[in-house]
Amino acid sequence: MTVRLLGLSLFLALGTAASAQAQADPLGPRTKGSPNAPVTVYEMSDFQCPFCKQHNDQTFPLIEREYIETGKVRWIFINFPLSSIHPNAVPAAEFAMCAARQNRFWDAHDILFRTQRTWAPLRNPGPFLMTLVDSLRLQRAPIATCLQNGETRQLIGDDAAGATRSGARSTPTFYIEGGLMSGAQPIAVFRQILDSIHAVRSSSR
Repeated sequence: MTVRLLGLSLFLALGTAASAQAQADPLGPRTKGSPNAPVTVYEMSDFQCPFCKQHNDQTFPLIEREYIETGKVRWIFINFPLSSIHPNAVPAAEFAMCAARQNRFWDAHDILFRTQRTWAPLRNPGPFLMTLVDSLRLQRAPIATCLQNGETRQLIGDDAAGATRSGARSTPTFYIEGGLMSGAQPIAVFRQILDSIHAVRSSSR
């Protein structure tokens, strides 16, 4: 585990990146938890990364139940596709961000990780990704147009650039109130960090 200190402004800048492409806050659809939560976590993730899938499958459900749903933590997903080793990571991220325009980001997020072993090795994942449209109850035409025109590609690139500027080098990496933690850490590690920060933040309010 590595933890480094950095400025939150790097991530706040992501909220206005690619504003010409997005009519609403681009972070909004991929945020979970109360905006008043005392702790904010930015998850920098790659949909094709097996360790990101491990985090999503094993640890995130516990974080969601213990911290997000209880109002302790606000969780924000940042796209960080490592396309040099995961050639289908960008198409998957584009699918998720196109789905976000229909307020289905988290549904797309979940099904992409659930089906990762199916689409990850494909030479062209596009046709398979389009088969997910009906399962997610998405409007097919806008999704197809969004993907064909690469309408979210710049937003994803801005996400990745911000993650790189923050010091992230691998996925998943988590920015937690001034610290950078890398790797698919077990829930015990998250509990120690989140409980400690939450206690300090809550006592200072």
